Amino acid sequence: MKKYIAILGLGILGLTFSSCRKEPSFNYPAGTVGISKITVYPTLALKGSSVIVVPIGTVFTDPGVTALEGTNPLTPVVTGSVNVNAAGVYTLTYTATNRDGFPASITRTVAVYDTKPDAVANDFSGSYARTSNGQVAVWTKIAPGVYSVVNPGGAVGATLSVVVFNQTGSTIKIPQQNASDGTSTTSANESYNPATSTYSWVIVNPGYGGSLRTFIKQ
Repeated sequence: MKKYIAILGLGILGLTFSSCRKEPSFNYPAGTVGISKITVYPTLALKGSSVIVVPIGTVFTDPGVTALEGTNPLTPVVTGSVNVNAAGVYTLTYTATNRDGFPASITRTVAVYDTKPDAVANDFSGSYARTSNGQVAVWTKIAPGVYSVVNPGGAVGATLSVVVFNQTGSTIKIPQQNASDGTSTTSANESYNPATSTYSWVIVNPGYGGSLRTFIKQ
């Protein structure tokens, strides 16, 4: 009997010792976990709108961005430029790099427009269904003769957006630009018929074929 009691007592003692054991404490240097280094990636936020429209010949003032590494401010580098004396769509890219050399970027579109008097009062805003598949392109007027168009190609599930100019009469054009997804985009063979609220164009973009796409207002 005594032998069994002694074994049981050791077992209890072992359990008690195990439950009271302290967890090891780790004193890692700041910015590390073990042998791994922690990095905080840059975050950038545009000041002002992602698309800014400017009449030709006027002054453009870049609102800039906020760039942070955690709560610490970073100094962004801006690439691209805007020629306010030439109608077109320009892209500004803001890049910030953290202390470990990791970059992050954000872009802004600036449209310099030169709309003639015969187009100023036009308003082509609305939803247009592509005649071949019913997919919808949405036009929003953002300045005289300037539109933001979502899904200009009438593609299934597309969220691509571009800036479109109506600079004179009923002419329409996607000026050469980087679309919302960064791809180089323009248009060709454009036509707009105000009498029937229809238009056609070819989307010149690496992800689109060369077919003429026709739309009618809903």
